[in-house]
Amino acid sequence: MTQHVTTALPADATPDDSARREWWREAVIYQVYPRSFADGNGDGMGDLPGITARLPYLKRLGVDAVWFSPFYASPQADAGYDVADYRAVDPMFGTLTDAAELVREAHALGLRVIVDVVPNHCSDQHAWFREALRAGPGSPPRERFHFRSGKGEGGHLPPNDWESVFGGPAWTRVEDGEWYLHLFAPEQPDFNWDHPAVHEEFHSILRFWLDLGVDGFRIDVAHGLVKAAGLPDIGHEEQVSLLGKQSVPYFDQDGVHEIYRSWRRILQEYAGERIAVAEAWTPTVERSARYLRPDELHQAFNFEYLTTGWDADGLRDVIDRSLRAMNAVQAPATWVLSNHDVVRHCTRFADGDAARGLRRAKAATLLMLALPGSAYLYQGEELGLPEVTELPDEVRQDPAFFRSTGQGGRRDGCRVPMPWSGQRAPFGFGPAEGGPSWLPQPAGWRDLTAEAQDGDPSSTLEFYRRALAVRREHPALGAGRDVEWLDAPEGVLAFRRTSPRGTFVCTVNLSAAPVVYPTPGTVLVSSADVTPGATATNLPADSTVWWAA
Repeated sequence: MTQHVTTALPADATPDDSARREWWREAVIYQVYPRSFADGNGDGMGDLPGITARLPYLKRLGVDAVWFSPFYASPQADAGYDVADYRAVDPMFGTLTDAAELVREAHALGLRVIVDVVPNHCSDQHAWFREALRAGPGSPPRERFHFRSGKGEGGHLPPNDWESVFGGPAWTRVEDGEWYLHLFAPEQPDFNWDHPAVHEEFHSILRFWLDLGVDGFRIDVAHGLVKAAGLPDIGHEEQVSLLGKQSVPYFDQDGVHEIYRSWRRILQEYAGERIAVAEAWTPTVERSARYLRPDELHQAFNFEYLTTGWDADGLRDVIDRSLRAMNAVQAPATWVLSNHDVVRHCTRFADGDAARGLRRAKAATLLMLALPGSAYLYQGEELGLPEVTELPDEVRQDPAFFRSTGQGGRRDGCRVPMPWSGQRAPFGFGPAEGGPSWLPQPAGWRDLTAEAQDGDPSSTLEFYRRALAVRREHPALGAGRDVEWLDAPEGVLAFRRTSPRGTFVCTVNLSAAPVVYPTPGTVLVSSADVTPGATATNLPADSTVWWAA
């Protein structure tokens, strides 16, 4: 019997990819949620020095780049996605010097750095918005946002019927009677991208961080910057969410593309292949591909893939459509299973059975890493962390939780701090045993810490390390643009990938029972115990196997 048999690189080997041309086309990128990754000063909140100290862990894991959720100066009404100053680090995370040191240390380890940029909206404490409130109706400072008179007698009704993604009206009235637009929380006023000053400001912000050395940007709500002329009513009462397929006058408007053409020109001014990644929730993957035409952005998150269930036909369909759409614009496909806004896939795939959820999560990860293009990992998935569903109401901080509707208000469950070591919370998240943690960790996480899993060949952490090492070693994984589907029984996906250095086969059994399949070759990595036969092999239920053919 073999378990996870590999021809892996040494555990501490993460080759420097600085010489790789167009590195982003097949990169594995790890998302760090700063407040929940590592607490360097013991105040219960993750910070940049804490992250910097843990970068060797990410090097050993085997990723190519690290994407950091916002650490800018912010009142934290929405966990930093309400930015008060785009050129400053919030004191809760450290200083600008700490940010520069993080970039230097990451580069020294061969890791690239991607930072969030939030261009759709800012904080209501941003200098521009505070100036707009002081200046009053009809003033030039208000033109940088969407201020409007209300409807009805005395203007007591919102200017239109738009709903916030977090629930409730997308408009808030100020003391002088005007209303301002916020597609998210009231503390997050939307910029007016019809105003030249907004374009100029963000060009300056991009250059500020590029000059600091970052390798790229993840663009928050990339599809939301431009609103339809006249801000027309939607005309229906259906709640709009980021996950929805609706066509609405404030998402995915054609005007966003000229913005990103100008951003691409800025990125091309800098050496080292700096990139931009779109968080663009669009009705179809074909619409997402429009953001990736050769003169626009480099990648876009594949949310259709993320939202596809544990189903062979559904996954094959979204893989085919994704590759076809991205190939049409010469862009790499991306694959992602979890992030800071969705239920962790270990829980999503569980159907009430935690053991089944972990089996499926590992199998799903191997499938994702076998596909052509770039893959994204969310912090903690390499430890097999489940969603924390039992958080007390009094500790929750998701702004949507405090409104009547919108995104379920349950995003805190995937944001619980990382468990690193020890037997008591916060499990090495901070420097002191029994110290504070901004969200509480389950006691059972003592068995899931990085320390507990390190060196255990049966652990989820070592499984991820092996899979990422083999992915680097075998060029047919990640590279290229297509898969060759093979005949397979119902509930099984099988495809071949080829490169000048060899042929690779991936088999995925998504059914609830073992399936006999012709043995494709030698096992490289398996998400479950598998015993290859001379001519046929029993593929375990809910498993993925990589084969060297």
